[in-house]
Amino acid sequence: QVQLVESGGGLVQAGDSLRLSCAVSGRTLGNYVMGWFRQAPEKEREFVAYITWSSGRTNTADSMKGRFTISRDNAKNTLYLQMNSLKTEDTAVYYCAAKVDIGVGYRTRPSTYQYWGQGTQVTVSS
Repeated sequence: QVQLVESGGGLVQAGDSLRLSCAVSGRTLGNYVMGWFRQAPEKEREFVAYITWSSGRTNTADSMKGRFTISRDNAKNTLYLQMNSLKTEDTAVYYCAAKVDIGVGYRTRPSTYQYWGQGTQVTVSS
């Protein structure tokens, strides 16, 4: 089992920055991929970014490239999402997720992730 606990959300103004954290516990993550997803009201859960835990390979959704950066600290077993130049449309609940990596083609699909955190609310005001 893997336990995930997000933190760092809040209410900010457009143009501000936030850094989300996801504390990971339960097992070693050598062959895991970690992802950030978000879900706005009445919308489907959306891929934000992923990182492979061992090699650190990343990918970020096109609409967020250049503004959002995913990273991890292996020693602290913590996943991060640095969000800059926030926009009102970034308002959502942000979730971290984990799964055994089965290939690059599945890393952006939320339905393939086995473990989820409880989510942290990010609200961006204009």
